[in-house]
Amino acid sequence: MKQKCGCIPPHFFVLGDIMYIGIDCGTQGTKAIVLDSVQKKVIGVGYAKHELITQSNGRREQQPNWWIEALQQALQIALKQAKNSPHFSPNLVKGIGISGQQHGLVMLDKNDRPLYKAKLWCDTETATENDILIEKLGGQTAAFEKLGIICQTGYTASKLSWFRQNYPDKFANIRKIMLPHDYLNYWLTGKFCTEFGDASGSGYFDVVKREWKREVFKYLAPELNMDEVLPKLLSAEQKIGVIKPEIATLFGFNDNVIVSTGGGDNMMGAIGTGNIREGIATMSLGTSGTLYAYTQKPLLNLPPMIANFCSSNNGWLPLVCVMNITSSNKQLMNLLNIDIEELNQLAQQAPIGANGITILPFFNGERVPPLPNTKASILGLDSSNFTRENLCRAMMESATFTLRYGLDLFHQAGLKTSQIRLIGGGAKSSFWRQMVADVMNSEVVCLQEEEAAALGGAIQAMWANGEGELEFLCETFIHLDENSKTYPNLSQVKNYQSAYERYLKHLSQLY
Repeated sequence: MKQKCGCIPPHFFVLGDIMYIGIDCGTQGTKAIVLDSVQKKVIGVGYAKHELITQSNGRREQQPNWWIEALQQALQIALKQAKNSPHFSPNLVKGIGISGQQHGLVMLDKNDRPLYKAKLWCDTETATENDILIEKLGGQTAAFEKLGIICQTGYTASKLSWFRQNYPDKFANIRKIMLPHDYLNYWLTGKFCTEFGDASGSGYFDVVKREWKREVFKYLAPELNMDEVLPKLLSAEQKIGVIKPEIATLFGFNDNVIVSTGGGDNMMGAIGTGNIREGIATMSLGTSGTLYAYTQKPLLNLPPMIANFCSSNNGWLPLVCVMNITSSNKQLMNLLNIDIEELNQLAQQAPIGANGITILPFFNGERVPPLPNTKASILGLDSSNFTRENLCRAMMESATFTLRYGLDLFHQAGLKTSQIRLIGGGAKSSFWRQMVADVMNSEVVCLQEEEAAALGGAIQAMWANGEGELEFLCETFIHLDENSKTYPNLSQVKNYQSAYERYLKHLSQLY
């Protein structure tokens, strides 16, 4: 696969207006963008929220049709906004790329109807099933040798096992097993397929050989024919096909709009942040937090907590995911009845280390380290430090420390990063950006475009449709926000290190 810029004529992008669509179906909602290849910018953005089914036992589910409804709504909003741009027409749209939340399980019957709600990446109800799976595979070391990755509770495999145990009659009626972005691609094209990046998070895919692992799937679903119920695997630069005529009519598109393979939200986020070469790391400060970096070859000596995913540009994307970032801040904001601006203001009024308060922010359990059933803790409280300011500071620090834990794992694996590209809602806070730069002791920068995963989908679609080499497309359409560039303050780096070591000490003592 080529990734270096080819000889593209200077007039390449002035032959006429060309539009591409990027869709990001996340946990909380679906985002849609319209990318204009002539203006080299996003000219339309739309958003529609999702409901979430939750239970105290860790259940996190959604109805798959909610994603379809949200996609239609978000895309219509984006197209309406794009019409304000000169020369825009839906007829100019050439391709669509879909980003979807990883690991979710969608099962269809012979009539393509969902047999159950979609169980999501953040569902921890299946922790027991995941433990049993690893045991059946011979333990973590043996599982890693088979798959090149360690199955986590959030992965698809344990969800499939859970469904088999709880709904045996429905299980026998499964005809298609999909990940969320596969389901949206299927709705758009009628093509039943997936790509290596998103397949990596299923728990029954060999990330080194890039193939479904028959041995593991047979254990999970002995009644099912793997070759029939799992989607066809495609490499990332391929087109799936064109949209169905009824979809074209719905949005006013022509019948030749292509759909690329798409991928998981982290894989599309990597493309959308230009994280397609070694040395760059992407860090997301969203509901959960992620840290990932591109490698050309699979890393075979990784700490088990690093997920050795394939990327959606035919490389690999070692990744760490933590469960509590802006969601932990939100817990405190709700308790204190404050908004995000007040949280930032209060946090800045307390010193680094929050006067001795340490929070282990595991409100939703934790994935790295693997503590799916653990609870949050607030430590070091006394009558002198129990203030709103210290609590706000400690909560933001703790969320950042969870990602520092992941960065330490990267360094242990030999992954070198010269720059962190920061995305997600938390990246908008200049105070938090400085905290990240100091805690990580690394240069930090944001992007001008906010919707990295959706942008990655649009860029991948352009790549699949022959609009240029991927590196060239990323250089053209991804713009760093130079005003956001933040460098570590060496004196603060030292103080944060002390607070982080205290965090690690509490973590080891309690868990």
